[in-house]
Amino acid sequence: MIAEFISVGTEILLGNIVNTNANYLAVKCAELGISNYYQVSVGDNEERLIQTLKLALSRSDIVILTGGLGPTQDDLTKEVTAKVLQRKLIEDPHTKERITGFFKGRNLKEVTENNWKQALIIEGSTVVDNNNGTAPGLIIQTEEGREKTSGQTPYGNKVVVLLPGPPNELIPMFEKNIAPFLGKLQPGIFYSEMVKICGVGESKAETMIQDLMAGQTNPTIATYAKNGEVHLRVTAAAKNTKEGKLLVKPIVDELKKRFMTMIYTTNEKENLEDVVVSFMARHHIMLTTAESCTGGLIAGRIVNVPGASAVLGEGFITYSNEAKQKYLKVKEQTLKDYGAVSKETAAEMAFGAAAVSGSNASLAVTGIAGPDGGTKEKPVGLVYIACTLNGKLSVKEYKLNGSRQKNRDYTVIYALDLLRNTIMEEYGT
Repeated sequence: MIAEFISVGTEILLGNIVNTNANYLAVKCAELGISNYYQVSVGDNEERLIQTLKLALSRSDIVILTGGLGPTQDDLTKEVTAKVLQRKLIEDPHTKERITGFFKGRNLKEVTENNWKQALIIEGSTVVDNNNGTAPGLIIQTEEGREKTSGQTPYGNKVVVLLPGPPNELIPMFEKNIAPFLGKLQPGIFYSEMVKICGVGESKAETMIQDLMAGQTNPTIATYAKNGEVHLRVTAAAKNTKEGKLLVKPIVDELKKRFMTMIYTTNEKENLEDVVVSFMARHHIMLTTAESCTGGLIAGRIVNVPGASAVLGEGFITYSNEAKQKYLKVKEQTLKDYGAVSKETAAEMAFGAAAVSGSNASLAVTGIAGPDGGTKEKPVGLVYIACTLNGKLSVKEYKLNGSRQKNRDYTVIYALDLLRNTIMEEYGT
């Protein structure tokens, strides 16, 4: 079956909000074995929404509309859907009672008249209660109970799902009601596993698995490039999860053989910092960071992980030469001879951070993020990353070529990966 998502709201087109709903629905439908060929955003305009919905119904089996279910005049999704499906809007006593309770529960004495608009539902639809708002969701099966409705749709046997736009309302409703409903419509599933890699670019990674991808049918491998990382998704069409795992396993095992320690996880929900914090906790490592061009981004990524306080003791932001000397004991002569952006300075920053904090590990970065400040000898994007662990030093040089923010983001990834590899080398993890 093919699903299409229509995200309704002028605020999406203007960029005032990020459309995370389409991303969420794409992932969930893929898990259910439902294909997604089209994702469309449309503003709060009746005619354009009518055209968009008609087109979606002509080419997709399931159409999920998000947004436009509020109480104001520009919330048109329900009205347009009813018009396209040639059905009436009728008042639903159950929904009206829930709206009344919603306002009473918040000590709001007056329910404005336009709120009762949300108690109208499309005839023949199934109401999905919204426990976090006033707009209910609706499921309409175009061939379901046609004799009880006022019209007959020309689109055949289709499913239309209406959901509110706020993610804190949409997600619980989809998880509890919509996903189980759609799951019953689909005879099979798509089962996926993710292999996350650092230390190799997307083109190199694809070259390493070109033979696996050539002529692939089921399962399939897809590559995704992220800042400093490559993610490989292995997907199988199967009758159930057990069969999917059996199909995917040989491919994942082969990827592990080829990429070895470049793979930092096969858990889709796990990030690089999660793995690094786990490694440090396992080996009782206390880390101190010393950052120049990244300005605290490395420490921030580590702090994203619950329990990071057990492994991150201190963090220094030493942007100026004076700060490097004052807090990290970098020698003035080193700065004069080699400059702030050098492997020598990075090494002294790392050793100094460990020494002043008493930690057994440190991570230091210094570089030219850009867009200015580069020279012929030291161009924009030149970065040095130093890591110490139990007194042993490792320094890496990188030449990046992105924007200022991209260079800083890449530096964070490379720094975390250097720490991960240093721990593996020291402890055989």
